[in-house]
Amino acid sequence: MKKFCVIRVVLLMAVSVWSAGAFAAPAEIWVSTEGDDAAAGTEAEPVKSAWMALRKARELRRTGDVAATTEGVRILLKGGVHVLEETLRVRPEDAGTEKAPTVFEAAKGERPVFSGGAVIGGWTRAGDVEGAFSEKARGELWVADVPVFQGRAVDVRQMWVGERKAVKARAQNGEDMERLLEWDRLKETATVRAAALGGVAEAVRGLEMLILQQWEIAILRVKSVRVEGDKAVLTFHAPESRIQFEHPWPQPIMKEGNNAPFFLSGAAAFLDQPGEWWVDVRAGKIYYWPRDGEDMATVRVVTPALETLVEIAGSLERPVTQVVFRGIAFQHGAWTRPGREGHVPLQAGMAMNESYKLSPKGTPDWRSLDNQEWLERLVASVVVRNAEGVRFVRCRFEHGAGSGLDFVKGTKGGAVEGCVFRDLGGSGLQLGSFQDEAEESHLPYNPADQRVVCAGTRIANNLFTDCATEDWGCVGIAVGYAREITIEHNELNNLPYTAVSVGWGWTRSPNAAGKNRVVGNRIFNIATRMADTGGIYTLSAQPGTLVAENAIWDVTPGPWAHDKAHWSYVYLDEGSAFMTVRDNWCPEEKFQKNANGPGNVWEKNGPGVPESVKTRSGLEESFRDLRED
Repeated sequence: MKKFCVIRVVLLMAVSVWSAGAFAAPAEIWVSTEGDDAAAGTEAEPVKSAWMALRKARELRRTGDVAATTEGVRILLKGGVHVLEETLRVRPEDAGTEKAPTVFEAAKGERPVFSGGAVIGGWTRAGDVEGAFSEKARGELWVADVPVFQGRAVDVRQMWVGERKAVKARAQNGEDMERLLEWDRLKETATVRAAALGGVAEAVRGLEMLILQQWEIAILRVKSVRVEGDKAVLTFHAPESRIQFEHPWPQPIMKEGNNAPFFLSGAAAFLDQPGEWWVDVRAGKIYYWPRDGEDMATVRVVTPALETLVEIAGSLERPVTQVVFRGIAFQHGAWTRPGREGHVPLQAGMAMNESYKLSPKGTPDWRSLDNQEWLERLVASVVVRNAEGVRFVRCRFEHGAGSGLDFVKGTKGGAVEGCVFRDLGGSGLQLGSFQDEAEESHLPYNPADQRVVCAGTRIANNLFTDCATEDWGCVGIAVGYAREITIEHNELNNLPYTAVSVGWGWTRSPNAAGKNRVVGNRIFNIATRMADTGGIYTLSAQPGTLVAENAIWDVTPGPWAHDKAHWSYVYLDEGSAFMTVRDNWCPEEKFQKNANGPGNVWEKNGPGVPESVKTRSGLEESFRDLRED
């Protein structure tokens, strides 16, 4: 009898453990815009904020909750706009395991949005405005207060009316631009036609010049305007003035009949057509001329206010592991640096904070180098640092001022799959080092602690479209120094410059990059504004890297590009070495190999590649619905 009792107890214990492990469901915490952070977090009583849900999940793991520790935690978000007033920070304490991940997920049938925007409300008719506005604008404008975010007035640099981006008032409307008359690097002045000022005769607050310079743009805050007959001489604020006139590459092209194009923005006098807005910073008012069909009494108007919506960040010793975001949209990430310091990027949106020409030429690593730069990284709505196994599945990155998603450093594995990157001011996705900290941008990046190198991430079946709307030199997918990154079956279109850029540093020296794969992507309608570009572009030595079976067509530098013939379907730029480029379909054999290193292999690229390569390229069948979403 005693023996039977012991056996029965053991069996009951075994069944209990087996049930808790094999059949336990993940812990669930529900979030709703109508919830209450004091609530339990159940479906019937959801919390209001994602950060409270994350805190509850953290506490479940800390206290050893069986479901949370064995099956993971699901934070389920109901639909609607979840406004983030501070960055949602995912820490090592929030880490999951492969079998028990931490998941942020849209509830079934719901479309939740994480927004970093501030709503601009209370619109009223501006009446018969006078003063600095154009005659056209009188009787057409609406006005509202500049919103306050975190106790301060928002630096309004972009605005969305409904789902449509409005235009910061420009002197040159639409796609039109003017051309420089003179560019004096010693005096740090630009001379333009006086008529290009659009009726502005002085440097009003907020006046900016965007100038196209080869493969990038620059955004310069105008300090002074001096009209001299039919010409006007402009100076610019520090620090961008010094950087812009000192840096050697890329400079504005100044050739007779083909001088660098520019446009001016940010003055009340420029507000002269529907869809444009202007901010009176001193009065704290924003003015807008509605487009047809826009009802300012009901439409939701948003300006980006928070730069980083979500930060997943651990340390090298304690990385964040196994965190998943599924079915969530990230919108209205801000990018405010140009309004404070201007924006003078070297390439792919990476801004220079110091740059100058070397005389005499040369560094210990590169004897013929004539320039040096130190860079700052373009902001992104979602940032990942020192993390393993982080995944984004069926998410949307859209309506943002900067880049969408950024794997900065120390990231391993993980995936970005089935996501949409649309209507972004910067690049869609950034990954790896762009020497944006202490390293000079031309030195080979090969850190002693290899844990900081991003590696092993899969970027697949994503749609990238209408990116780089603020900085035209940004790209769809930008990978710097990284290794074993797979970029496959993505679709990239409607981009002003390059679609996929892999590598950094302009160096043939051994570095941290290698074994990257760019395979089966579908690229078309790109380089719509810029030149010196390629559908797929590489830099520096990347041993074992493969570029294969991609389809690329419709590479058409825009009307203002400095050299409309300077483009390629595949472009291996300075230092590119030890790569294989094969079986890429394009309608002609137009490729570029500029100052390449050794070991590159080119096989069967061009119109002779079977049409089936084009057919198979891009989104795989189960993800083609993204084109219609």
